[in-house]
Amino acid sequence: MSVQTAPMYAQDAYVPNQTDELLWWLSTAEKELIKDCVVDRNRYRIVGMTVLATWIFATLAWTYFFSTVIDNVFLYVGSGLFMGFVILTIDRALIKGINRFNKNKITPLLFRGALALTIGTFMAQPAILYMFDKEIKMQVSLDNEKRKLTKRTELDALYKNRKDELLKEKTTLQKSLDTKYADVTAARDKFLAETDGSGGTGKVGIKDIAIAKRNEYQKLDEEYKALLATNQQRITAIDEELNTMEATIKQQEKDFLQYLNTGFLTRIEAMNNLLKENSALQFRYYLILIILMLIELMPVIAKTMLPAGVYDEKVRQREQMEKLLLEESMDYEKDMKRLYNKLSMQHDTETMEEFFRMNKEEQKNKLNHFGKDWKRNDENMQGFWSKVKQQMISRPEN
Repeated sequence: MSVQTAPMYAQDAYVPNQTDELLWWLSTAEKELIKDCVVDRNRYRIVGMTVLATWIFATLAWTYFFSTVIDNVFLYVGSGLFMGFVILTIDRALIKGINRFNKNKITPLLFRGALALTIGTFMAQPAILYMFDKEIKMQVSLDNEKRKLTKRTELDALYKNRKDELLKEKTTLQKSLDTKYADVTAARDKFLAETDGSGGTGKVGIKDIAIAKRNEYQKLDEEYKALLATNQQRITAIDEELNTMEATIKQQEKDFLQYLNTGFLTRIEAMNNLLKENSALQFRYYLILIILMLIELMPVIAKTMLPAGVYDEKVRQREQMEKLLLEESMDYEKDMKRLYNKLSMQHDTETMEEFFRMNKEEQKNKLNHFGKDWKRNDENMQGFWSKVKQQMISRPEN
C-alpha cells in the first residue's frame, strides 16, 4: 500500500483570498513576496488586523469629535472618514519603516512612539467623552451656571463705580429734599398751632404773629417746591441712567448666554473639573485613557514585537537584486549609447571621405580654370588667392 506524501511547501498551490490581500495591504506587505512565506503570512495578517482595528477606532472617534462641533451629519461623517484615512496612512507609514535591517532602530522607534502616543492621546478624548456623556453633561450645566455668575460679577464690577456715584448723588438730593420738607412741615405746624391757639401765644385767630408764621411757612414751601423741581429733574435723570445701565447689563448677559455651549473644549474642561472633584473617577479615567492609547499603538507594538521572518529577508534580497539589475541596466544603456556614437561617427567619417573624393576632380578642374583666367588677365597673386579662397576653400563647422 503506497502512502502519498504532501509536499513540504505548497506555495505554488496557495492562492490568497481577498481578506488576506486586504490584511496584507494594511500591514504594508508585498503580495508577490508574502504569499510564498508560509510562516510570515499569519504574522502580517495579525499586523493587518491591528491596523484595521485602529482604522475603525480612529474613524469612529473622529466622527464623534466632529459631531460635537458640526451639525450637518454628512459633513461630520465625511470628516470622520477622512481623518480615519489619514490615521490609516500614518500607521502604514510607521509600520512600513520597522524592519530588522534598519541601521538606526532607536531613533525611529522613539519618533514613531511619540507620534503614535500624541495621536492616541487626542483620539482617546472623544471616546472618553462619549463613555462619560451623562456625567459630563451634568458638569457642563454646573460650569455654565458658574460662568453666568462670574459674568454677572464682572459686569457689576465694571459699572460699580458709576452706580455708586449716581446713588450717592441721588441720596444727597433726596436728603436735601427731605430736610427742606421737614422745615416746611415744622413751619406749617407752628402756623396752625398759632391760629388755633394750641401753641405759640395761645391766642386764637389770625394775628400779627400768626401772619408772620404763615409768611415764613409760605416762603419755605415756595423754596421746597423750587428745590423739588430742580432735584426731581436730576433724580429722574439719575434713575434713567441707572435703568439704562441695568438694561445694558441684562443685554450683555443675554448675549453671553448665546456663547454658552456644550462643544468639545467645553466638555473637555468639564471633564477636567469632574476629575478634580471626583477621585473615584480618576483611576478609571486614566485606565481607559491608557487602553485607548494602546489601541492606537497596536500596529507599532505588533510590528515591533513579532519576530522577523523570511519575508524581511526576501524584501532585502529583492531590493538588492533590483538595485543590481538597475545598475546593470544603466551600464548596458551607457554601453549601447557609446557603441551607437562610435559606429555613427565611423559611418559619418566614411561618408565625408567619399564626399571629398567625389569632389576632388571637380575642384581640380575648377582650379585649372581659375589659373587660366589669372594668366589671361595678368592678375596679381593676392587677388588670385582671394578668389580661390572664397570659392573653393571649405569653411570649418561652427
